[in-house]
Amino acid sequence: MEEKLSIRINVADRYYPLKIELKDEEKIRKATKLINDKVLQYKQRYQDKDAQDFLAMAALQFVTRLIETEERNDVLPLEQKLQDLDEELNEYLKRE
Repeated sequence: MEEKLSIRINVADRYYPLKIELKDEEKIRKATKLINDKVLQYKQRYQDKDAQDFLAMAALQFVTRLIETEERNDVLPLEQKLQDLDEELNEYLKRE
């Protein structure tokens, strides 16, 4: 088992201590930067809101993108169509 690394990340001006695997540090720091960049964009655009609103809008945007990516990568319907086509071809070849 890999040893855990203790880090502190800053998300929307709040610090969070985390214990993570060393291999995940770069991903977590990149995710933190993306979140903070998005929060800053919303902060500059909507000055009458608070950090919670910006975090919620950033989370909504990122999860929407995640869902779109998952839908594009869903190969199950394609696999089913290919399987159906394979069965049709096999039936046709049996008749010949």
